Amino acid sequence: MRAFEHIPETWRGFSSPYRIALPRTRTIARRALFPVVLCAGIAIPVLGFQLLGLRIGLTDSACPPGIYWMVNRAPSRGDLVLACLPDAIAQLGGARGYLLRGRGCGDGIEPVGKRFSALPGDSVEIMRDYVAVNGQRLEHSATLSRDSRGSSVRHVAWGRYTVQPGEVWLFGTKDARSWDSRYFGPVPASSVRAALEPVLTW
Repeated sequence: MRAFEHIPETWRGFSSPYRIALPRTRTIARRALFPVVLCAGIAIPVLGFQLLGLRIGLTDSACPPGIYWMVNRAPSRGDLVLACLPDAIAQLGGARGYLLRGRGCGDGIEPVGKRFSALPGDSVEIMRDYVAVNGQRLEHSATLSRDSRGSSVRHVAWGRYTVQPGEVWLFGTKDARSWDSRYFGPVPASSVRAALEPVLTW
């Protein structure tokens, strides 16, 4: 064995580059696999949410943030609902940053979660300090003149309205900052897609 001691270690096939070849191959494989795992980790929950009819609510203007289940039934007064706002309203909300872009509505704006507050035949009173439906004031319903960026906000004219057939008024009653029917008025009843029930809130 002493006869081979003068031979450089590199020539014997035990050089450092040779020893790390296998781990390097594994590293490359792991790097190539990472995007696949990442895409699957995103796609599977998204697909699962769509198949199960689940939605994630991230704002608290009408409901606590959380996960909500879309229920295929006619909503009742006061229910939390998912709605696609009419194109002109949605485009205005998107341009001003009140609504997010996304899937779910034909105008490329995400549907909103609001309270199904006034139905055909109901009386809606819009005043500076409050909104009342059939004489009952809604909490946190004062109308703001400016948004959080300091821009002026248009609202419906002060006064009392009777909800017409085929129309509904949608409000967010958990936060005074909610952009809802006190600003853009009634929307077609067909705008409502489903009732929402909480699965998990925080």
